[in-house]
Amino acid sequence: MRDKRNTKESEQKWLKRMYFILTTLLFLKIAGFFTISENINITRAIKVFLRLLTTGGIILVYAQAIRRGYVASFIHRHTLVPFLYFAYLFLGFASLLWSTNTVFTTLQLFMTSESIIFVYFFMATLTLINHYHPESPLRLSRIFARSIFVMILIFVAGMYINPDQFFRMTHGGEVARLGGFMMNPNELGMLAVVGMACALVDINDREQIRFNVLISALMLYGLLLTQSRSSLGSFLLVVIYFISKSKSYALKVAILAGIVLSLPIVIKTIVVKQGDLQEVLSMTGRIPFWKALLTEGLPKEPWLGFGFMRIAYGDYFSSVHTYAAKMTHNTFIQVLMNLGFIGFGIAMSQMAVLFRAFFHSDHRYNKIFFIAVFIPIFINSLTEFGIWGENNFGILFYQYLIFLFVIRYYERHTLRQRAKQKLWDQ
Repeated sequence: MRDKRNTKESEQKWLKRMYFILTTLLFLKIAGFFTISENINITRAIKVFLRLLTTGGIILVYAQAIRRGYVASFIHRHTLVPFLYFAYLFLGFASLLWSTNTVFTTLQLFMTSESIIFVYFFMATLTLINHYHPESPLRLSRIFARSIFVMILIFVAGMYINPDQFFRMTHGGEVARLGGFMMNPNELGMLAVVGMACALVDINDREQIRFNVLISALMLYGLLLTQSRSSLGSFLLVVIYFISKSKSYALKVAILAGIVLSLPIVIKTIVVKQGDLQEVLSMTGRIPFWKALLTEGLPKEPWLGFGFMRIAYGDYFSSVHTYAAKMTHNTFIQVLMNLGFIGFGIAMSQMAVLFRAFFHSDHRYNKIFFIAVFIPIFINSLTEFGIWGENNFGILFYQYLIFLFVIRYYERHTLRQRAKQKLWDQ
């Protein structure tokens, strides 16, 4: 009896250690997208180091699980989902033949390919451990929420310690937005919403409710400090989604009333900054920029684009009708400019089969997690780097969604291996 108790306690300690390690690896992976130093060489060295550390780390964790006696036996469902994503990356590698900047294209391809390797081993490790511990599975939402919470906590604390570094001044120095030189405030806002959405997944399943409410409050504070309109909108959509799933009508009414009452303040201070309604209507100048991209830039390279993550022959797309920029501020226009109509067709097909896998899945937790994460990264994709743009943690999160419905444990294969091992032992 004591041996069983000791074994169970040992297993619980190991699972807690796995929680900590996986959360730390994801935190470090996200940190690898930030501009840590103003010195570009130092930043690049840190990013390369963190990428190699996290990918090597997750492979070691996977190997440790196997050494523990766990049999790595998987079946891959909805294989069109990753296949089309790899087809998109393959076209990206092929674009090195016509890219207008092969060095930049190669760098972007390396980072996107490296992150998908990290995500695959991460999801394989999670699937493997959860198969052997169905009574206390590792929750992906908990890992996401904790790692993102720590990141937002660092920024909120840094705001008080060193505001010059953690705030970015916009609108002629009149508006201060959390993010500083380290991260675009809109991207940081999206990160906060993903963290809150994952905390809400756990609250919905009545997992550590008080703690998740607490960390959600801090991440909401961080979101408001970024003054990101798109992220605020995605947060409201996430809240509405979880309200719709609640069975408590009193809770629904209370939350909706809170949203309605706070709208005037939010619109005045965040949506319409300095009373500039024209800025909002033009989406801070993005609409004329998108029009110029589609009417002036795209016709020059309509079928295969300018190369992976390239939008013009030079480093910037420029037009007499709008500002000059290196990226499109819309992930779907970005892929259209990068890889033309052919690449755009592959990307849209990949998203279509991903949603087909979502609708065919009967895994309740995975479906809720999918919606919770997809809403903020999709909304961000409409105005920023997004899931098909220059490498960012939005792409990383989308890659998690790609494998969410794909990797499954294959029990029958494991049973055959055990039978063979038993015969060999005899």
